[in-house]
Amino acid sequence: MNIAVTTLPIIGNDGMDSLVTPWCEHFRLAHPEIQFACTLEGSSTAIMALAANASWVAPISRSPWQYELDAFLQVKGYAPTCIHVGYTGHGPRAGAKSPPALYVNQRNPLRGLSMAQIRALFARGNPQGEISMWSQLGLQDEYQHRRIHLYGLRDDGKYATAFRHLHLDGHPYPPHYEPLPDRQAVLAAVADDPFGLGSVGWFDAAAFSKQARIVALSADEGADYVLPDLASVGQGSYPLSSYVSLYFDLPPGRQLNPLLKAWLTFTLSTEGQAIVGAQTHSAEGYIPLEATLLEAQRKRLAQM
Repeated sequence: MNIAVTTLPIIGNDGMDSLVTPWCEHFRLAHPEIQFACTLEGSSTAIMALAANASWVAPISRSPWQYELDAFLQVKGYAPTCIHVGYTGHGPRAGAKSPPALYVNQRNPLRGLSMAQIRALFARGNPQGEISMWSQLGLQDEYQHRRIHLYGLRDDGKYATAFRHLHLDGHPYPPHYEPLPDRQAVLAAVADDPFGLGSVGWFDAAAFSKQARIVALSADEGADYVLPDLASVGQGSYPLSSYVSLYFDLPPGRQLNPLLKAWLTFTLSTEGQAIVGAQTHSAEGYIPLEATLLEAQRKRLAQM
């Protein structure tokens, strides 16, 4: 007896092959009539393929850039939908990139920053006020009368733009924010400037310079400062964590395709999350979702 085979394309992040391939293999045990054609070449391919109806589901290990979302919206008339299935990684650790972070010079005594302070530092026109001097963060001695030198990437629709929309309520950067061409340039500036504060995405900073360090952060004023280490990311407490996400096309008012819903449900199952956990100490460093967020994602998916 011949079984009709359906081939489903999946286009997206290359590092997520270690998740997508076993998810597909396990899913085929219950659905042998399904085959998957995985083309995993980078997050930049994910949303565009989804917009072109070339991908059944789009794995992505960062927040989509605004121009990607705009392109999908222009084609479809609505935004793509996603579920989070893990945290993208942790660090600093040897041979692996650290998550998005703020960096200061090793000489800088700054203990940490809250997200409210980050908005006051990086958002021009922040309703709660702006911070431009180290004394406003409690630093004294040689820092007391010095301006904070802000460094970051160009606001060109990619990381710096996504950072503004995710963490600065969309406000523009202040005039003294110095946009640089790449992450190495940002770290080099901070390494050479004891009064500098830099913002970059995924980067193996320790391999580049020993003169810059990650700033510990807190989600709320008065909360403990945390680094993007395994414990903090795994507990969901590092405020700049990014997610391992699966994007898909779900028109408003429509129910999710049952087959896609079953596949997505598996990724959030105990077995599916164990596949994420198996990569925690790999180069990618994926971490399963914290229990509360995992349950929220399961409930959200169940309603689609």
